[in-house]
Amino acid sequence: MEPYISVRDVTHVYSNGVTAIKDIDLDIYDNEAVAILGSNGSGKTTLVKHFNGLLKPTKGKITVGGLNTRKERISKLSSLVGYVFQNPNHQTFLPNVIQELEYGCKNLRMSEEEIEERVNKAVELFELENYLNENPFDLNSSQRKEVAMASIMAISPRVIVLDEPTTGQDHKGCQRILHLVRMFQKHGHIVVLITHDMHLIGELNCRTVVMHQSEKVADGHAEDVFADKRIMDLAGLQPPQITSLAHSLPFLNSNKTYLTIDSVLQSMKVNTEEGVKIVTRT
Repeated sequence: MEPYISVRDVTHVYSNGVTAIKDIDLDIYDNEAVAILGSNGSGKTTLVKHFNGLLKPTKGKITVGGLNTRKERISKLSSLVGYVFQNPNHQTFLPNVIQELEYGCKNLRMSEEEIEERVNKAVELFELENYLNENPFDLNSSQRKEVAMASIMAISPRVIVLDEPTTGQDHKGCQRILHLVRMFQKHGHIVVLITHDMHLIGELNCRTVVMHQSEKVADGHAEDVFADKRIMDLAGLQPPQITSLAHSLPFLNSNKTYLTIDSVLQSMKVNTEEGVKIVTRT
């Protein structure tokens, strides 16, 4: 199977001489959810900005949907890769929600009928019916982020990039983001997450790429990456709190990586049903 995004030996050096990413190889396939993790300055955002042409590789080659990003205009690549910024204020600027949802489609010169169909679908999926005439800046941060996501969803790119999607969100907002990521996948999109939110990645248990000092140092399933203490220490990352808590409980399997509360509760239930005596440390 051919990857939808192919990164081959890619290096990017900024004009000030800083090497932001170095010799990166990465393949991303249809319907994947891929988390890009790493401390600040590790290169994760630089890497992802190559996917829609915001940055061009200094060395190497990136193809998206078979197109060489070095040779394509950003407008063309943006129809394939939609980017939802960390701060929704950076991509909402029109006086009401309905115009925000229509803007990307109009920019791609879609017909009025297609725009209406796509916008109506986005409105339904994001439950924005009561906000269409509202100014996005009158909405709360969670609602503004959903408007930004819905505007990308209306364009319907194959790839949706979410840059720190849970920043500034309360528990309810984070659960909504989790639901939306799963919804994007259900509708056939590739989802790329730039995030520090280990709980979100634990809940998704998706493919996880770790960046450290401009290089890719890990690429695997979240439960495998989070179980690798050497990689986590190297990248300065901590697994979800529930993972650390589970490892301190003597009645759970110390060789298993628990990523969610549900996985811990399920294991406790199994132990109880099998007659395993639960003894807490004193």
